[in-house]
Amino acid sequence: MIASNSTNEVVTTLRQIIRAIDLQSKKLVKKYGLTLPQLILLKEIKENPEQPISKISKQVSLSQATVTSILNRLEKQGFAIRERGKEDKRKVYTYLTEKAETILKNKPQLLQDSFSREFEKLEEWEKNMILSALQRLSFMLNADDIESPAILTSGPMEASPAEVKSFLEDENNN
Repeated sequence: MIASNSTNEVVTTLRQIIRAIDLQSKKLVKKYGLTLPQLILLKEIKENPEQPISKISKQVSLSQATVTSILNRLEKQGFAIRERGKEDKRKVYTYLTEKAETILKNKPQLLQDSFSREFEKLEEWEKNMILSALQRLSFMLNADDIESPAILTSGPMEASPAEVKSFLEDENNN
């Protein structure tokens, strides 16, 4: 089957978006040694210090297991430290190191920040039209059931065992 010009244009545009996200992610790693999810966690910890991991995970729309995994890497890299609560030893709090504070002082920009600024300038009907088209596209790509946080990043975000199982089952059925 030969794709129409409009189909090719949609696929080209999708690839441009994916490439923009990928390039932004690579810039962050190259310049700061951080992935986008790591940077988002550092920003959240800075903005809301002394909160338990469960609350951090809710704030950044990532599972607690994913946040724990990311925090493990941040600790190994020297960007964060975790300590048990003094009053409640069951709670673990995360603190930024001087290394993380230095990076955050440089105010690294997230791709979603510039996107959000531009998107908010649109008329309400334009926002609804874009959302509707993207939701339809997600459905057409069989991606509408995939849970995904509102983070523009490339690469794995630590899939849950259930998501991996579902993906593998879908692959085997196709």
